[in-house]
Amino acid sequence: MRAIGYQHSRPADDPQALVDITLPDPEPGPHDLLVRVEAIAVNPVDAKVRLREQAAPAAWKVLGWDAAGTVAGIGSAVQGFTPGDPVWYAGALNRPGCNSELQLVDGRLAARRPASLSAAEAAAMPLTAITAWEVLFDRLRLRQDTSAHRGEVLLVVGAAGGVGSLLVQLARRLTGVTVVGTASRPDSQAWLRELGVPHVIDHHQPLAPQLQALGLPQVHRVVSLTHTDHHFDQLVELLAPQGALALIDDPDPAAINVLALKRKSLSLHWELMFTRSLFETDDMAEQGQLLARVAQLVDAGLLRSTLRENLGRINAANLRGAHQRIEGRSGIGKLVLSGW
Repeated sequence: MRAIGYQHSRPADDPQALVDITLPDPEPGPHDLLVRVEAIAVNPVDAKVRLREQAAPAAWKVLGWDAAGTVAGIGSAVQGFTPGDPVWYAGALNRPGCNSELQLVDGRLAARRPASLSAAEAAAMPLTAITAWEVLFDRLRLRQDTSAHRGEVLLVVGAAGGVGSLLVQLARRLTGVTVVGTASRPDSQAWLRELGVPHVIDHHQPLAPQLQALGLPQVHRVVSLTHTDHHFDQLVELLAPQGALALIDDPDPAAINVLALKRKSLSLHWELMFTRSLFETDDMAEQGQLLARVAQLVDAGLLRSTLRENLGRINAANLRGAHQRIEGRSGIGKLVLSGW
């Protein structure tokens, strides 16, 4: 099968950073789906792994944790899927990724993709949908009830990126919170308004005066998706007593004074969507189930794909370009590649 991989960590603009290769076709284990990959999305985790992890000696490392494709084979213990099913998934961090024509993924992590989306539109969503869902409903324990949390404010820092673009939709559609999203550029602010975010402020400016001007002097929950170390002191100041702060990025530990949370009895929550698959938790199947629920919401017209740009066919040159864009850390929505 065709694939894209690397052996040594190199800058994204180096021709050897990601190269076109040929690998043996994989064989499914008992819990695996064998998926013929049709479209992939690129996430910050792809670039982080490429820069931090070398391939095993004489081997190739294949990245990618967002895919849409068609089931080509199933393991003996898989239930609920048959060959030919169109699926979507994010997969597992400790297994070969989706930058290949064929991929093995644990069937408990996958679901049938939305019928109303193309493969490219679907590939843009799984990792960010899982992350956003787990932040809102597993970490912050928001109730999926549009009459719940009325009068409470959810501040989403860096809301125009991949996770934020889905998180603000889920919060608006499934809960009663008032959503405030931050974005610093006119195009990213316009994107959030297009997604229906009622209040958009600039995280390059002091946050408190902007929230005061909106009549929202305190927030009850914050989801910080990027540059948490830059905003941490402001977020602690803004949070109401007994509020909650959720993070997904990798802030400088020296800039995060967790003792500052004590006076207000604030809670701190970390989210990594790969935790269930890394530790093979008893509730691994929750990820496949939530993707099935997201697919229903998409097909009902309640959620939209966050695909922002299709960079062309799945090959090393296009993927290197996507990694360079991701490393720029100023993206809106998701970057996708489709077809071989």
